Amino acid sequence: MPDALVYVTSATAFVASLFAAWHTVKSYRFSNPLFYAIALVEVLLLVALIWGIVAVAGTDRDIEKTLYLSYLVTTVLIPPAAVLWGVGDKTRWGTGVVGVALFTVSVMLIRTHQIWEGRG
Repeated sequence: MPDALVYVTSATAFVASLFAAWHTVKSYRFSNPLFYAIALVEVLLLVALIWGIVAVAGTDRDIEKTLYLSYLVTTVLIPPAAVLWGVGDKTRWGTGVVGVALFTVSVMLIRTHQIWEGRG
């Protein structure tokens, strides 16, 4: 996976997690700007997933392909699940869950890159 894609997507997810954390600290409910930030992360994750599927299909690298693809698919599924939880929970902790989920996505992308590089 290209370094730029990994780091831009991971950084975007991290910044969105900070934005969600700010919502939590201020006791704000789920907002449209937070939704748009998550949507941007999701678009980048879908690009990474498509790139990953194509790359795995055409590589002869010695990597755990199932593990790699499972990480990519999981990172794509986490933000929509977090949005459903965040919108459904009317307390401040709905956005707290979103913050934790996006931070998790950021870390998982770095781990996915390590798997692709053969370091894990």
